[in-house]
Amino acid sequence: MTARANVLARDTPYCRTVAPAAARAVSARTVDAFTVALDSDLSSLEPVWRAFQETADCTVFQTFEWLSAWQHHIGARAGVVPHIITVRDANGTLLSILPLASAQRGPLRELVWLGSELCDYNAPLVAAGFAQQLDAATFAALWRRIVQAVQMRARCDIVRLEKMPATIGAQPNPMLALPTVLNPSGCYATKLGSSWDKFYEAKRSAATRARDRSKRKRLAAHGQIQFATAAEASQALSTLQVLIEQKSAAFARRGIGNIFSRAGYTEFYRDLATDPQTRSLVHISALRVGNTIAATNFALTFKERYYYVLSSYTDGEMARLGPGAAHLHELFRYAIERGFGVFDFTIGDEPYKRDWCDRAEPLYDMVAVISWRGLAAATPLLAFSRLKRAIKQNPRLWSLFSKARALVVSRKRPRGRV
Repeated sequence: MTARANVLARDTPYCRTVAPAAARAVSARTVDAFTVALDSDLSSLEPVWRAFQETADCTVFQTFEWLSAWQHHIGARAGVVPHIITVRDANGTLLSILPLASAQRGPLRELVWLGSELCDYNAPLVAAGFAQQLDAATFAALWRRIVQAVQMRARCDIVRLEKMPATIGAQPNPMLALPTVLNPSGCYATKLGSSWDKFYEAKRSAATRARDRSKRKRLAAHGQIQFATAAEASQALSTLQVLIEQKSAAFARRGIGNIFSRAGYTEFYRDLATDPQTRSLVHISALRVGNTIAATNFALTFKERYYYVLSSYTDGEMARLGPGAAHLHELFRYAIERGFGVFDFTIGDEPYKRDWCDRAEPLYDMVAVISWRGLAAATPLLAFSRLKRAIKQNPRLWSLFSKARALVVSRKRPRGRV
């Protein structure tokens, strides 16, 4: 399926077939009714952005708190330049914020989402009723103006927008009016009820619940099991440090690059965990078994959603007793008791997510050429994305790839080291 066919096949208001001539006609009539502005100074947009995110459809990854912290600790060090687009109607009412940026990747300058690497979902913030005001043709014309505005500042070679969901809140994602392809990974979320017991019984069979009880009983033989939320900054930091150590060890075993070894990443998470302005978005917790922190979690909370972002568990003798699963059960209970309506596992096709979710939701990428230098890069980027998806979406191929990657790492490890 071609990128264009892939877009038009989806049944949303933004995915109707629009003939080029019709698109130009609609653009000429209506696009001038909207004002596009670009600002690279995040601090100047803070009051407007914070107010807008409270009423707009968006995810936690589009909040000012998340993206400004990312730019401060990670983006600025890497030479990323924010290009925050605001779209207003003829009355000056704010309709959308698109947190874009330009970043250097080798010889090319790319137009990307701000914070894209650490955002599990990338999208604009859109006001209620946005889809009714801008149809597919109008948004496509508006997008051309947005790219032109960025080009006056950055002179990018290629557009590379990744991990875009099909919907933003209750609205279709306007970015899917543009040519896109499927991201290699899907995302998972499940609706929560009013009771943990009812939710658990509905999602897991009697036999599975019995195995869970057996594992928890054996886990309890190692010490009292306690679920603890980090209420103070010092507790958050100490729990986060254990998560980083456990996660880093897991990355090493599996042959995956350690994000915490990258410049600014550890500082970014520590800042979110301790800054009074972001603490309301962050939930850090641990499952203790006796004196051992057996599992940890870094989650984000925004509006009705609990975002399961980072989790880890010990690689000691308790690992086979399912401390991660036991911790996840406690997190479900925590989210339900605090009135969250959705538990969002975010991006990634790990098998355990399918145990709790009815189906995977697709994510979409967009690659578009702006300059002649970007032309040579676009084709291999799309080919690599399709190959990666083919492997990740085939359980057998993905299992073989993961085992091979871990085997390579184990053979590289010096003898005598574990």
